[in-house]
Amino acid sequence: MFQINGDKDSKSKKKAAKSESDDSEEEVKSSRSKKKSTAASASMFQTAADKDKEKKAKKKGMSKAEESDDSELEKEEKSKKKKAKEKKKERSSSPEIEFDSLEKFVMQPAPQGVTVKCRVTRDQRGVDKSLYPLYYLHLDNDKKTFLLAGRKRKKSTTSNYLISIDATDLSRGGENFVGKLRSNLMGTKFTVFDNALNPERALPDMSNARQELAGIIYETNVLGIKGPRRMTVVIPGMNKDNERVALRPRSDCDGLLIRHQNRRMENLIALRNKTPVWNEETASHVLNFNGRVTQASIKNFQIVHDKDLDYIVMQFGRTADDIFTLDYNYPLCAVQAFAIALSSFDGKIACE
Repeated sequence: MFQINGDKDSKSKKKAAKSESDDSEEEVKSSRSKKKSTAASASMFQTAADKDKEKKAKKKGMSKAEESDDSELEKEEKSKKKKAKEKKKERSSSPEIEFDSLEKFVMQPAPQGVTVKCRVTRDQRGVDKSLYPLYYLHLDNDKKTFLLAGRKRKKSTTSNYLISIDATDLSRGGENFVGKLRSNLMGTKFTVFDNALNPERALPDMSNARQELAGIIYETNVLGIKGPRRMTVVIPGMNKDNERVALRPRSDCDGLLIRHQNRRMENLIALRNKTPVWNEETASHVLNFNGRVTQASIKNFQIVHDKDLDYIVMQFGRTADDIFTLDYNYPLCAVQAFAIALSSFDGKIACE
């Protein structure tokens, strides 16, 4: 699904049928589909060249893998049923994640098969924080591990957010600066950069030039006449080692947004927000966040790939006035996901 230019041979994931079975059976079903979707998710984001090399290697090990999967699934079914009976229904927290370097972790794609569950808090206290709030990203676990902080820069022509790995150091020239988010004049298009140099000041070979990590496009929707928000997220694809393909454009004319506009999608992946379903009872558009989002908001969204609408690459939504859920999966990293969330906070007169 995440391979560049798409995988014509890949099979789309079957949608789960609605059933009235108990929680334990649902968990067993989800564990089966998760194994398949984890492998599929890796291929969806790979470049086309890397994809062809892997097909031959996968065929050889297919028969052995299928045999072992059957026995593993039987054991897993029994253990899942026992755990499901004992498990209490509550807001699920992030799996245990450990890292040696925070800076490396926030730039690395999420581990395959692991949903990194986070919480965004917005601090609007103070004289100018209502206009320039501070945003913090923590892992949604018992330790509430800090990951990133962001703030909107003052005196900028367009919306410009700094992203740092230090909650107390949000300066552009600080050593904790890891990325930034920049919008166009209308606030409808955003670009996410890492902390390297502007192309104008970089070496001729561009080895130390900044990378573009994502492009975010909000469809213009004055007064909400067309319904809920619509957004497209363009990210660099992944190579066979599950590493992000470096994109260092020499100018904005060769950046993610222009390439997407001109349909030059080589080494790029286009994602979009999942279309909410109209609910007659509540007379509103709704999405299933599986208990991770509890309040309605125009900012709530889920990001998916067209080849697998059940694989949630990222989801974001409100749980309290200034608290939001942010969960992300492979191939996104924390900086990409946090920047996408920050773009949602930014005011968009032409989009809502």
